Amino acid sequence: MVRIRMQRLGRHRRPFYRINAIDKRTRRDGAAIEQLGWFDPLAPDPAKVFAFNVERIKHWLSKGAQPSDTVRDLFMKHGIYDAEAKKAWEAERVTLKAEMEVRVAAALVAAAEKKDDKKKKK
Repeated sequence: MVRIRMQRLGRHRRPFYRINAIDKRTRRDGAAIEQLGWFDPLAPDPAKVFAFNVERIKHWLSKGAQPSDTVRDLFMKHGIYDAEAKKAWEAERVTLKAEMEVRVAAALVAAAEKKDDKKKKK
């Protein structure tokens, strides 16, 4: 799976980040598939805080790339990522988590019943 995430550059106490399309399994500063922009949180000029290649970002998002949480918030702040899409994603995540908890609870109950049945047979 491809993720859109930050790659840290810069010196000590002076961060600078590249926004990259990168394989999910690659380490933070590993080889990127494509550079999509940069972000400089300490830039004195507000016009030089970020630069994104919006066309390529939308291309990767359409192909199924998942932005990291930080990058998603950054994109929403600058109007690249839809806030409604984030809400839908979070709602889906909560639903899946609840379903998983129900499955785990059911499995634990089934295991306990199976264990009780074995004790009763002896």
